[in-house]
Amino acid sequence: MNDKLTQASVSQAEFGKPSNSLPVVSTKGEVGALPALVAEAGAAAHFAWEEFIYGKLRNPHTRAAYERAIRQFMVHCEALGKDLQQISPRDVGSYLDGLRYAVATKKLILSALRHFFDALVTRHVVILNPAASVRAERLQVIEGKTPEISIEQARMLMRSMDTSHAVGLRDRAIVGILIYTAARVGAIANLRRCDFYDSREQYCLRFHEKGGKSREIPVRHDLRLMIQDYLRAGGLNQADKASPLFRTTRRRSRQLTENPLTSDDIGRMVKRRLYEVGLSLRLSPHSFRVTTITDLLTQGVPLEDVQNLAGHADPRTTRLYDRRQRKVTRNIVERISI
Repeated sequence: MNDKLTQASVSQAEFGKPSNSLPVVSTKGEVGALPALVAEAGAAAHFAWEEFIYGKLRNPHTRAAYERAIRQFMVHCEALGKDLQQISPRDVGSYLDGLRYAVATKKLILSALRHFFDALVTRHVVILNPAASVRAERLQVIEGKTPEISIEQARMLMRSMDTSHAVGLRDRAIVGILIYTAARVGAIANLRRCDFYDSREQYCLRFHEKGGKSREIPVRHDLRLMIQDYLRAGGLNQADKASPLFRTTRRRSRQLTENPLTSDDIGRMVKRRLYEVGLSLRLSPHSFRVTTITDLLTQGVPLEDVQNLAGHADPRTTRLYDRRQRKVTRNIVERISI
């Protein structure tokens, strides 16, 4: 394989943990080795593995999650003394039944196995896909789990930031973008200097999001001022167009570097700001997205328009962010007279 993999033992309890490198599970101990069952199945299986993991899976997060799931299952089957041709739907179903994961995680694992065995069938490694007929538990999500930050809490957070220096202005601009564009934190981390521009009619932000999507969102007047104040204080007005829009600092010097803030950096910044004003640390950058979508729907903005702002392909996804029904439920519960 071309990618440098770090040997790691992946247990069921560790499956959901984020990792900076793709985990490798091999009973033979070779760093970066194929799963033992794949290696033993020959060149066609080797080709199918690399074609699927490195050719078809272009999103690095999906690739890491799918590879982790497949490797775990291969180790399980190896412990049962089975090779690839002997794996049956019963093996897949029993494996899923034994996992103490949420239903959504089990569905992800099943999806990984289905697609991988499809690749093995295509390359004539196995005759039938043992995961194709296995059904996952039913999962019906009515409302997302992301906690909502209230409008007053969001305002309090914005007011609390010290804007006498570039770091405070940077953080205020980032939180402003989270609120006033409903953008995902990954898209904000990917912003370049050229992605904030004047289209002559209005200022805009161009976001590069997952799935290769590029979206342009108008910038309201107060958000434009926040970003411009940050650029001025950070000396970035004449910065290279391809350079990062939001940058890290040199320790506690408040001096901006050439390095971009990552999604994790922004997440830690938001947590730190929440802690400073005494707000719940259950909140996250995604909480602003929930609040913005709910606020617009409460004002009667059509679902289609809110869906377009959020960049959702399906309106059902947008509805998961709608917390209006939760407020109705609380009102009803409070009226119980027992």
